[in-house]
Amino acid sequence: MRMNKSLTSVVTAGLALALVLQGCSSGNTENGAAKASNEPAATGSTENSPVEISFWNMFGGGEGEFVDQIIKGFNDSQQEVTVKPLRLESNEYYAKLGTALSSSKGPDVAVAHVERISPFVKAQQIVPVDELASKVGFDLKQIWDSNIKSVSYDGKPYAVPLDTHFHMFYYNKDILKQANLLNEDGTPKLDDMTPAGFEKTLSEIQAKVPDVQAMAVNTPYFQEPFLNLYYEAGGELLNPEMTKASINNPQALDVLNFYKDVFNKKYADLNDKTPWDTFHNGKAAFWFGGVWEAGLLLGDESLNIGAMPLPPIFGSQTHWGSSHTLVIPSYVTPEKQEAAAKFMKYFSEVGGEIWGQAGHVPANSKITESEAYKSLPYRSEFIEAQKTVKFAPPTDKYTTIITTVSEGLQNIIFGSETPEDGLAKLEKQINEVLEN
Repeated sequence: MRMNKSLTSVVTAGLALALVLQGCSSGNTENGAAKASNEPAATGSTENSPVEISFWNMFGGGEGEFVDQIIKGFNDSQQEVTVKPLRLESNEYYAKLGTALSSSKGPDVAVAHVERISPFVKAQQIVPVDELASKVGFDLKQIWDSNIKSVSYDGKPYAVPLDTHFHMFYYNKDILKQANLLNEDGTPKLDDMTPAGFEKTLSEIQAKVPDVQAMAVNTPYFQEPFLNLYYEAGGELLNPEMTKASINNPQALDVLNFYKDVFNKKYADLNDKTPWDTFHNGKAAFWFGGVWEAGLLLGDESLNIGAMPLPPIFGSQTHWGSSHTLVIPSYVTPEKQEAAAKFMKYFSEVGGEIWGQAGHVPANSKITESEAYKSLPYRSEFIEAQKTVKFAPPTDKYTTIITTVSEGLQNIIFGSETPEDGLAKLEKQINEVLEN
């Protein structure tokens, strides 16, 4: 998933897909990670030495620090397997991973966003994980059912989901108090949960606190706030067979006209290039921001920020989401596959508690049901929001489709095309992608 880099570099990671899908990290090669290479790392074990496996990921900043803790914890916890991480830049990660998988030279275990694994499954470049999990005593029933379904093809799970990440409704309590829109329990006073009702709330903020944006909107990655409300309205990107586009419809038009209204009435600044910073700096009342921003936004009490699930402005709580997963390439030897499965088990069952601190909602239910996780700020709200996440359609052409959607939406919100013309053009372009 793509992440807001200025936030990620401080605390966590990632829509998300530059894109959505962008969910979720900025990578680098710091903290002693090896230099990028497509050569296979390490041979197997000698009689008394551990099996060494290479682990590719794109986690930088705060996320990278959490992953480093998990890797160190795993390596220190036993003497059978040693994990050697390779951290790649997020903007080059999937190109290098795709090359590695097609050439059979690369990692023994790797991170992949859920919306990215379909092409790997289709090309038989990654292996199912159910039998490996069973072999190392890893009960996949611990993983939330929605997460397992998201990585399953023909009834077989091809990845171990680590988390679910999505957007929360963050709000600045100080600004809402000035606007007389803060309840006694510290939650926002919101008008009717309709587009018109939400706009009324924004107008009240604008009238009483005119020196801030009523709502910062992520225009640089507008596919994310669009998909949140489009999914609320019951919209779909593709038909059930995933053979045709389904984006040119009244729901999409209503959502686009809502955002156009928000920009035209100056509730949000269309030209704000860093809306995540605007909210963090106390210059916006509302923000649809990633769970990965929790450490930054909720960890500092002086910011006086709260969080709740996205309000059902368009009728439902359904919203965009993604997931980091771990996959094992098909070329990996059986010995290393089993070693990788042991690392997957540890990352999920033990590392999940550390990973939850990064803001992502762990996919392992034992972690999210633990008192340690529930004691973190607003995590009960996160768990509620996780229940209504909508993952990307499992097509191997999703990356091209969401890139097309992202570019088309930019043309619409910046006025190059009307919403009607833009949606018709998007429908045509997506259908061309699906036909080829």
